[in-house]
Amino acid sequence: MMKSKEKKIKVTLIKSLIGTKKTHRAIAHGLGLRKINSSAELENTPSVQGMIDKINYLVKCGT
Repeated sequence: MMKSKEKKIKVTLIKSLIGTKKTHRAIAHGLGLRKINSSAELENTPSVQGMIDKINYLVKCGT
């Protein structure tokens, strides 16, 4: 079986998680972001987009 090539999105944590809501910290950890300047390359799905929208003030996105 051939897997179709899905789009990826690169997310980088640019602000500290200190002082943020618990849910926002949990979202960042769910995306694989632990420390400042850590990056994760994720599949561009609606659920990931929703998570990024919640913490858009903490992250920088690229393709």
